[in-house]
This record gives sequence, C-alpha cells and structure tokens, in this order.
Amino acid sequence: MLLRIFTEPQQGASYDDLLAVARKTEENGFDAFFRSDHYLVMGPNDGLPGPTDSWITLAGLARETKRIKLGTLVSSATFRNPGVLAISVAQVDQMSGGRAELGLGAGWFEAEHKAYGLEFPDTPGRFDLLTEQLELITGLWDTPVGEKYNFDGEHYQISDSPALPKPVQQPHPPIIVGGAGKKRTPELAAKHAAEFNAGFRSVEVTETLFKRVQAACDAIGRDPKTLALSTAHTVVVGKDDAEVKQRAAAIGRDVEDLKQNSIAGTPAEVVDRLGQFATIGSTRQYVQIMDLQDLNHLDLIAAEVLPQVS
Repeated sequence: MLLRIFTEPQQGASYDDLLAVARKTEENGFDAFFRSDHYLVMGPNDGLPGPTDSWITLAGLARETKRIKLGTLVSSATFRNPGVLAISVAQVDQMSGGRAELGLGAGWFEAEHKAYGLEFPDTPGRFDLLTEQLELITGLWDTPVGEKYNFDGEHYQISDSPALPKPVQQPHPPIIVGGAGKKRTPELAAKHAAEFNAGFRSVEVTETLFKRVQAACDAIGRDPKTLALSTAHTVVVGKDDAEVKQRAAAIGRDVEDLKQNSIAGTPAEVVDRLGQFATIGSTRQYVQIMDLQDLNHLDLIAAEVLPQVS
C-alpha cells in the first residue's frame, strides 16, 4: 500500500507551512503530497491566515520538490472553467516533470461558494458540470499537437482550440474520482479515472463502494484491475497511548472516535487498521494530517508504519 500525505489547508496554513510538510513528505519516502481544494474553514477555528489556492500551491511545490506526486483530493467542478483548469494542471505537470494528478469532484460545501461569489447548482446540476468537465479536460489533453479540439456541451462549448499546453504524462495526468454516489459517480470513475477514492468510510462501506465501481467497469468493458482503488482517513499515530491521546487532543478529536471512524493508535494498531483496507483492495491510503506543525508525526509514521505497509 502506498501512503500519501493529505492536508486540509483551509483549516489554517500558509504556503510555507505546506512547503515544510511537502519537503518532509519527500524526505520520509511517502508517495505523494495532496491537498484539499477549499476556500473556507470548516468548524470553529478562524482559519488564519486564510485559504490558499490549490493549483497555485502545487505549482510552487512542483519546483521545490523532486520525486513526490502532487495533486488535489479533490478540486471542485464549481470552482474553475475546465479549459483554464486543463491549462493549469498541464503546466504543473510540466513544472514537476510529470508528477501532477487531478482529483476532480462535484463540490459540496455551499458556504464557501457564498463566501467567494461562486455559483452552487443543485446536486444533479453539479454532477452535470463534473461530467462535462471530465470529458472536456481529457479531450483537450488527448488532442494531438497540430489538431483542433471542439466540444459542444450544455454548459461548455469549445471551438477550434489548439488544446495547448500538453502535459508531460501521456496520455495525460491521472484523474481521481471519488465519492459514495450509487450511479453517476461509479460510471464517471469507470469511464474517466485512473483511480477511485472511497474516503472517510468504514471497511464495510468502502468495500461496497469498491464493488460498485468495479461493476461499472465491467458494464463498459473495462478491466477493473486497471482502476486503482484508494482510501482516505484522518490518521493519528503515537509511539504509545499517551502520545496518541496528546495528538488527538491537538486536533480536537476523541481517541476512541478516531479509532472507530478513522485510523488512530500505536504504529502496530495503525498497521493492522491499514491492513483491513488493503484486504478489500485499497492500494493507496491518503493519510490526512490535520496538525501541520507537528512534523515529528510524519517522522514517526515514516519510521514505524510505512515500512510495514509498503
């Protein structure tokens, strides 16, 4: 199982904070640094110094790291014009030497849209945007150099686009689609994604979601083995129970709640929990780190957990 560090900068993090975590991620041998794509803090804290744009952040990190993958879990289809997003991701892929990955979803947090003047359609409308964006973005990337790309959708129209720039990765950077939708989400993942993510759910629910997306692959004649399966959870690790409790308190969480609904405990307990998700098919775990100042936490996970699950 690959371990990928996953951050939530809208809760309060500067670019320098994220750079420190990304450098520690690379230094410690983790596979990737991912960040959420949100514009508003969630919960009672103030979120200072305020949100950072995900793709501007990743562009900076592309030049300040060498090996780790860089991506979003996930960008919202309501945030950006898909033609512009295709350019941004392709440029980050170029700047990183082919390490960008695009997680793209329908969006869900209405308050952040109101806070920054973004339209927030109803759920079917947001999925309509996502559907067109997935086709349009990959269509732009996959158009051969010298040819033009056209798209005539309900929400987006493109005429005679040179479809530039091209990403380094071919045919294009990996697309990640996730969620618990029963029909449209599995269908979109099967059609467009390199990876399906079932985040923040129990082993039992995750297994159901995995089977659902594998069935969607079968329905269109895609080999389910070509679709990577991943999970994401808040992770708290301590060398002993006291340190686990200390780290849980630092992010305002109860240890028993974390153990039941996320992943927490000593290294041995965490390895066992990760093994449960590996057994049902997860090959990548997004390790959500909420306290970005606690870099020793990453050192412990790298030393005591990573070698046992890699």
